Amino acid sequence: MDIAIVLFDRFTALDAVGPYETLGRLPGARTTFVAEQAGPVRSDTGNLALVADRALADVPSPDLVVVPGGPGQHAVMAHVPLLDWLRAADAGSTWTTSVCTGSLLLGAAGLLRGRRATTHWLGLDTLAEYGATPTGERVVFDGKYVTAAGVSSGIDMGLALLGRIAGDEVAQSVQLATEYDPQPPYDAGSPEKAPAHLVARMRENSRFMLT
Repeated sequence: MDIAIVLFDRFTALDAVGPYETLGRLPGARTTFVAEQAGPVRSDTGNLALVADRALADVPSPDLVVVPGGPGQHAVMAHVPLLDWLRAADAGSTWTTSVCTGSLLLGAAGLLRGRRATTHWLGLDTLAEYGATPTGERVVFDGKYVTAAGVSSGIDMGLALLGRIAGDEVAQSVQLATEYDPQPPYDAGSPEKAPAHLVARMRENSRFMLT
């Protein structure tokens, strides 16, 4: 299975690396980081880069597409080369997936209209503007479209999809190998659980809100 993970300037690293570490362990998988141009692409922190092995044009028909999010997503919401590639790749893909606000890019490409989908909790209202039915679930399957909520949920999405493709035992083996056994020191990972003042502050200063 050919897996293409899309990169763009100021993507969020874990959005891409979470699926890479899970889906990339699928037996026989060939994982390629792709961007408009091959070469290093900076994440949103500025001091970390991943290398796009190939340009988008060189990977026209992957079996599985992964679109991460990040603050740089705002700048490419109307970027024709990327949106055209997403539409073309989706036409032949077995699975089209996203993490965090990557689903907004799928929405901008017209791929989520009439479908259930999720994104980072701060972007759910924006997702609805693209004709999707937003849900606060962590991972959402709607046909071949799989969307994950914010950042860390890309690991969950990768494992869930791995189970669909290769079976529960393979997915469980990957979970064990990566020792993915979350035991966070705080219970503030969603707006329903976090202190109200932190939720309000994040809404006010959100890097995800589109203007």
